[in-house]
Order: sequence, then C-alpha cells, then structure tokens
Amino acid sequence: MGFYSELLFPRLMDWVMAGSGLGKYRQMLLAEVGGEVLEIGFGTGLNLPYYSDQVQRIVTIDPNPGMKALAQKRIQATAIPVESQIRSGENLPLADNRFDCVVSTWTLCSIPNVEQALQEIQRVLKPEGQFFFIEHGLSQDPALQVWQNRLTPLQKVIGDGCHLNRNIRRLVESHLELVCLEEFYADNLPKVSGYMYMGVARKTP
Repeated sequence: MGFYSELLFPRLMDWVMAGSGLGKYRQMLLAEVGGEVLEIGFGTGLNLPYYSDQVQRIVTIDPNPGMKALAQKRIQATAIPVESQIRSGENLPLADNRFDCVVSTWTLCSIPNVEQALQEIQRVLKPEGQFFFIEHGLSQDPALQVWQNRLTPLQKVIGDGCHLNRNIRRLVESHLELVCLEEFYADNLPKVSGYMYMGVARKTP
C-alpha cells in the first residue's frame, strides 16, 4: 500500500465524507441497526455516532491501516465495544451465521471483487439477519451513464479503487433478497458521483 493510499487518501476521505452533508443518510440508514454488527469499509469511523443503543458490539473491517489510525478517536468516544480488523471484505475470517446486521456505507464501489464480498456478507449473516447499505453507483439516466463510464478509470486512481458505474441494485440482488431500496440523487453532490442506492436486504434461504 503506497504513500497516497495509506497516508493522504484516508485524510482526504475523512474530510470529504464528514463535510458533504451525508450525515442525514447515515442517520436514516442506521436507525434500525441492532445486535451484533459487522461493518465493512469502516473507514475513519464516521458511522459510529449514528448507531443506537440497540447495538451490542461492532466488528469493523477495512483494508487500509491509515483509516484505522484516524478512526481511533471516534472508537474511544463511543460506548459500543468495537473490534477493528485490517483486512478486505472479500475474505472474512468470521463464523457463518454470526451477525444480526451487516452495514456498508459507500464501500461496495471500491472492493475489487465485490461479488465475493457480497457472498461473504450472505455467509456471515444470521438466517434472519439484514444487510443495511447506502452506496453510490450507476445512474438510471443513459446520458449520465456515459460520463460515469468515461470517468471511472480516473476515479479509480483518485478514489483508491472507487467505481462510479457499479449497478448496486443488480449486485445486491444477485446475493441477497431486497427488503426495500430507494434510489435518488444526493443533495449537494455532482450527479456523476451522487446517484445513491439506500436499502435493506436479507439473507436468502
């Protein structure tokens, strides 16, 4: 992992994601999360203030040690027990059927093998468990899709692997059963990077 990915990118992402008005979406998504939780793509811990007292424990996964270093103050400020692991969401050394909830916020865009990560999410969820997610991705507007496809190679460099053009609905539906899904353009973000998928899915039988 290079200088940009481990040292500069985590600080850039913390600044962008904390100051872009996304807190209201975190609050909406996480209101019903409870029990034992796995959060993939934990980043700098920006979700922590939005978890309710229904959450008993959080296991966090992120491959970037620079993110973990920045998250420490937020981890220390929460009353929820947090166990952090530096690893990819594609290979989870965690037991089958363990978690009540899995959370992903703006993470599926950048996992190299996202299909495998979703298989892992399906595996570690309890039979009645739920996957809570908000992600940006491919717009329904064909004209905007053209620009999302054109700009994704550049975005992958700037955003440390982030894709603008992943169809999050299709990806999630391939591995889990959608309970609800809302698609919309986020406020105060460019449309090319601001088409959001926010929803809940459950483990398929």
